[in-house]
Amino acid sequence: MSSVAVLWVAATSPNPDPMNTCGLVRALESSRALSRFQNQRMNNVMMCRRGRRSSVVSSSLVAHPGGEIDLSSEEKVYNVVLRQAALVNKQLRSTSPVLDDVKKPQVRPGSLSLLGEAYDRCGEVCAEYAKTFYLGTLLMTPERRKAIWAIYVWCRRTDELVDGPNASHITPMALDRWEARLEDLFRGRAFDMLDAALADTVTRYPVDIQPFRDMIEGMRMDLRKSRYNNFDDLYLYCYYVAGTVGLMSVPVMGIDPKSKATTESVYNAALALGIANQLTNILRDVGEDARRGRVYLPQDELAQAGLSDEDIFAGKVTDKWRNFMRMQLKRARMFFDEAEKGVTELDAASRWPVWASLLLYRRILDEIEANDYNNFTKRAYVGKVKKIAALPLAYAKSVLKA
Repeated sequence: MSSVAVLWVAATSPNPDPMNTCGLVRALESSRALSRFQNQRMNNVMMCRRGRRSSVVSSSLVAHPGGEIDLSSEEKVYNVVLRQAALVNKQLRSTSPVLDDVKKPQVRPGSLSLLGEAYDRCGEVCAEYAKTFYLGTLLMTPERRKAIWAIYVWCRRTDELVDGPNASHITPMALDRWEARLEDLFRGRAFDMLDAALADTVTRYPVDIQPFRDMIEGMRMDLRKSRYNNFDDLYLYCYYVAGTVGLMSVPVMGIDPKSKATTESVYNAALALGIANQLTNILRDVGEDARRGRVYLPQDELAQAGLSDEDIFAGKVTDKWRNFMRMQLKRARMFFDEAEKGVTELDAASRWPVWASLLLYRRILDEIEANDYNNFTKRAYVGKVKKIAALPLAYAKSVLKA
């Protein structure tokens, strides 16, 4: 998990600035058998995305003796994708007047300057804590840029609830209160200036509330879970804490009017990028998470590789560990590859920051390999020179749609 805000937990604080109140803005972030398992999973996802959902459903539904049916994590998430895609398609069919490709909301006289200040504050937070991404947003149209800032800040504040300096004081009830506040926000009732920016954004773009709710559910999982039995469980967690960001952002970033891809396929690619990024976080932070008593790696796959939590806590790089990590990196790269298909379909002004994020995050996997898979005591990161070198490539890809 990376880190976001607890101002409402300390509602009696006299400081009206939520970012200062809690000091919360610090980071608003057997091998053949496994290979066959990964390939089948990706095949299932792609079959689902090509519209042949019946065959996927038959293999991913679990029937209970009482007649109830459980969906796999992928099917649960796919339903959210369909809902968001439907919202966007509905807007595309609308004949309402538009401003910068989006619906113009009604604004009370005198409120524009305050709303402008709210968006500016979101931009300041983004510039301070996500410098590369912030630079990329400057290539977007002004309306889209501000909306992305607002979404970024809300995600950061949410993440900070369980990863920030006040995380030890967060309870499930506190998360319930944060979700109630989210519901108010989508009804146009903002608690503070940062909420106001997002409340305005969701009136301008066809953003569904469900990904926001799901991100909060991911925070609940962090409170109650420190182990994941299999990749299906981990996939759902990755969706909650990172895949949701893609579903929130695509309605703002927009799809290229010339794109022949389905709206649904673009959202699936955005989801894949979020999953890839979170898997990369997990693989990078194995040692850090272990020191907090957390293991985000699938327990069944560890066992298949002849490993256990004890091996992770011991922090020794062995051949078993190297082989296990190779397969984990392979899976993360598969999700990055899938994400690339959707980046090329985004609106031209939005592609550059997404390409930059994809290329730089994928390079973290290369750095893990360069560290001989020692993610216990060495933190893999992309150095400044490599970051700068990646930006022209990202820009070229965004212009060439390649």
